[in-house]
Amino acid sequence: MKNSIRILSDLFVAGILILCAVSASCNKIPVEVQQGTLGWSFAALPPSRTVMELPDTDDFVLEVRDPDGKPLYEGTYGASPEKLLVDPGSYTVKVVSRIFSAPAFDAPQFGDEKVVVVKSGAVAKAVLNCTQLNAGIRLNFLPEFRERFPSASVSVSSSDGSLPYSYSEKRTAFFKPGPVSVILEDNDAPGTLMTRYLSAREILSVGITCAPETETASGGELTIVVDTARLWNSEDFVFGGAQEGTPGTSPENAYGISQAKEHLGESAVWVTGFIVGGDLSSTKNGVSFAAPFESRTNLVIAARSSVTEKASCLSVQLLKGKIRDDLNLVDHPELLGRKVFLKGNLVSSYYGIPGIQGISEYIIK
Repeated sequence: MKNSIRILSDLFVAGILILCAVSASCNKIPVEVQQGTLGWSFAALPPSRTVMELPDTDDFVLEVRDPDGKPLYEGTYGASPEKLLVDPGSYTVKVVSRIFSAPAFDAPQFGDEKVVVVKSGAVAKAVLNCTQLNAGIRLNFLPEFRERFPSASVSVSSSDGSLPYSYSEKRTAFFKPGPVSVILEDNDAPGTLMTRYLSAREILSVGITCAPETETASGGELTIVVDTARLWNSEDFVFGGAQEGTPGTSPENAYGISQAKEHLGESAVWVTGFIVGGDLSSTKNGVSFAAPFESRTNLVIAARSSVTEKASCLSVQLLKGKIRDDLNLVDHPELLGRKVFLKGNLVSSYYGIPGIQGISEYIIK
């Protein structure tokens, strides 16, 4: 009897030990980590105060890097995927309008860089607010200076390089932020005329002249007079704003896809996007993004040529006539991926998503 009780007691203790071991083991089982979604877009920016030819966002250079700095995407914004499935962590999204490594004329660089934290199973988005990253300087040589040094050579220079700046030059010379010098090369007075520190987004306009030579001036000293009335002619060049006129009233300031969805109900407005598919139906995924196509009556446009989700598109009605004959993907599959400008009426729903109907004009880029 005692032996039976002892055996049962030993079994009970062993069972408890097994349960404790299992419990401890379970506590060490790692929780499954889900991937998150990383996306990016340009911010809806206020209008710029400066009238200038702004770059096309589709041509911007985009870089997406993982927490270790390895590139996940490098290429144009227009060809980039709409989103990426990534492991949780911090990701860097950088975009620039052009590669700018050395001084150049008429070469403003716009861009932004964001660090985005992607959490397990969550959606994170980098909103890019592009401003001018470099700085510019514009020189105006007044008559007194040109007469004093008729054959002199002038250049503007920084640690990254220099540019010759003739008396007739009207363009703006762009540099990376930092000290920029105006250099005069002449037998009478060679050397640095002036040095200014240029900040990002700054455009400095300088008038250069000479003080009159007098008998008291030993050797006719050169005096540079900076035109203070125009010295800090700086402007906060914000990319993405409308230029002249009201947004949506011309191809030059056409609504993008996201802007169009914010202005549903407006009539006779211009919208721009890439033709990415057709064959629309009212189902959730009812759109074809690859040839061959079957319907001549509709298509979809998107902010990027790589979009493959119906919800990211704007539907387009093609009425019978020249518009349908010229734009339908059945007869013109080569239009897939092309950028188009359309003038029509924005509606809240056409085949289940916001759309544009009653198109009266179009331009294919």
